[in-house]
Amino acid sequence: MMRTRGLMAAAATVLLATAMLGGCVATVQPAYVGDTVMVAPPPPQVEVIGVAPTPGYVWFGGYWGWSGGRHVWMAGHWGPGRPGYHWVPHHWVAAGGGWRLAQGHWER
Repeated sequence: MMRTRGLMAAAATVLLATAMLGGCVATVQPAYVGDTVMVAPPPPQVEVIGVAPTPGYVWFGGYWGWSGGRHVWMAGHWGPGRPGYHWVPHHWVAAGGGWRLAQGHWER
């Protein structure tokens, strides 16, 4: 008998809490919408560049990428250059109330 009363009291508590919370609406801003990220990227990390491992190599600076619902630092690295071109680094651009990553690319 005591156990039945305890179960009934617990059920009544759950029903009351459900009724009270039924009117609560939580608005959650999505972090990623299509190609737009709703979270601004953190400031760039400081990287030690050092000396090119071989002549003709250029530094591809690190940047904040987006993976797993969060910003992830993609470390910079040395790589072969392209004669007659310069490297335009990855960068975030404000767009549509959020941010879009403009991919790094070679430019004449």
